[in-house]
Amino acid sequence: QVQLVESGGDLVQPGGSLTLSCAASESIFSINIMGWYRQAPGSQREVVARVTKSGSTDLADSVKGRFTISRDNAKNTVYLQMNNLKPDDTAVYYCNAQRLEGHQVLSYWGQGTQVTVSS
Repeated sequence: QVQLVESGGDLVQPGGSLTLSCAASESIFSINIMGWYRQAPGSQREVVARVTKSGSTDLADSVKGRFTISRDNAKNTVYLQMNNLKPDDTAVYYCNAQRLEGHQVLSYWGQGTQVTVSS
């Protein structure tokens, strides 16, 4: 079972930047998709950004041009670089790992890290 630990959440002013990190308990080389999701109060959890094993990335329309996702297989870590943050980005951010094993997709979640964008 993969354990994921997020860090980097903070209170930041609008227009500011943050980098979130997600450290995995084992090698992420074999993990098919690593992703970041977020959940604001009263809202459903939504995908923010994903990166595949081959390095292809996919970002939500609301963060395109502002956020970047990357993975460092050597450090077993995935990053989310967030620039030009807006109050609407306020949420708990969760790291997710999806691994295909046979015909089954196993999904793992971290405990989340709070990002608050406010003046």
